[in-house]
Amino acid sequence: MLRQPLLLLARSGRVKDLVTRMPVSGGVVARYVPGERTADAVEATRDLVADGRLATLDFLGEDTLDQHQAEATVTAYLELLEALSVESLARSAEVSVKLSAIGQALPEIGPKLSLENARRICRAARNVGTTVTLDMEDHTTTDQTLATLRELRKDFPETGAVLQAYLHRTEDDCRALAYEGSRVRLCKGAYQEPSDVAFQDRHDVDKSYVRCLKVLMAGQGYPMVATHDPRMIRIAGAFATRFDRAPGTYEYQMLFGIRGDEQKRLAGAGERVRVYVPYGQEWYGYLMRRLAERPSNLTFFLRSLLSQK
Repeated sequence: MLRQPLLLLARSGRVKDLVTRMPVSGGVVARYVPGERTADAVEATRDLVADGRLATLDFLGEDTLDQHQAEATVTAYLELLEALSVESLARSAEVSVKLSAIGQALPEIGPKLSLENARRICRAARNVGTTVTLDMEDHTTTDQTLATLRELRKDFPETGAVLQAYLHRTEDDCRALAYEGSRVRLCKGAYQEPSDVAFQDRHDVDKSYVRCLKVLMAGQGYPMVATHDPRMIRIAGAFATRFDRAPGTYEYQMLFGIRGDEQKRLAGAGERVRVYVPYGQEWYGYLMRRLAERPSNLTFFLRSLLSQK
């Protein structure tokens, strides 16, 4: 019931101005975002790896229409990858990249620029022994993101994709990507989408997730099961058994700050568990989407916000 209003707040300039006065270290923000600096991301990764988990790191930002900002985002990823390598963490941490943050939405030059920028990040990732996953955004960018993925995989076949189960099209996309060497993160989806392209009822989203997960687990690729839902985790385990998948031929992914005990339990049971770690100054939209997924945190968030006045 609160999901739609919270997603609308994610685009509210007035609310954003108020919320972003909060320090990233304060209240609910630090629960989901470990910090704004490269050093904060590296420290969070070090802690996860010491606990038997892996990481995928996202330098926050999206929908940029400024070429200089797109370049700054690329530079941030290159600095992060170098820092991870220096700390001998690169093989335990990949990076997640939103194409809109590296120029995809720029008029005329967007698709070409974002592809070139993604290639630079992929090359740097390979040089330090890790990989890139292209984050998926709202449905209007799906075709362009998959087109960019196809181009990147010609030179960097290890590049990962993200598919969102709430879109009607996703089961077909899973079939198209369930081939050997293909890395696919399956999530439910966190954007506000119209009914003609996306399931609106959470039960329909769940059913789609199971159908998509079955396709990926039965295929020849490497499924990345992105969910905090205990039922979906059980179903993923059942599919792994059914399709004779050994641990290490798939992985679970969860968000930083959510269900940490379950992350540790799965890792302790021998499963590969990767934690999505966002960092940087542009945390507002990310935070609002997390609150939309877990409205029970809204009271905690408001209390933190009011305490800053």
